Amino acid sequence: MNAHLAIQILPKMKDDDKEICRVVDEVIAYIQSTGLHTFVGPCETAVEGDFDTIMEIAKQCHLVAIKAGAPAVSSYIKITYRPNGEVLTIDEKTGKYHEHE
Repeated sequence: MNAHLAIQILPKMKDDDKEICRVVDEVIAYIQSTGLHTFVGPCETAVEGDFDTIMEIAKQCHLVAIKAGAPAVSSYIKITYRPNGEVLTIDEKTGKYHEHE
């Protein structure tokens, strides 16, 4: 695994929190359907895998939001990429903070 993506999807919807959450939930469901290891946080969802897959997931997140009814979508994306090695996993980065859960 040589890449890590953290993505926050921001559907451009009318000020309707339920509709915004519905669209974001569909994007999260898509990310989880990839079968890759994910972590859903309060402001972004993280996923780890190979670089090409991660980049395709970032693209598909936008398309899923549009298909779910968002007339436009913005995102904040953070990508870690190490072409000749492995990146730290989600669990390595955050596991110590969730051991008691």
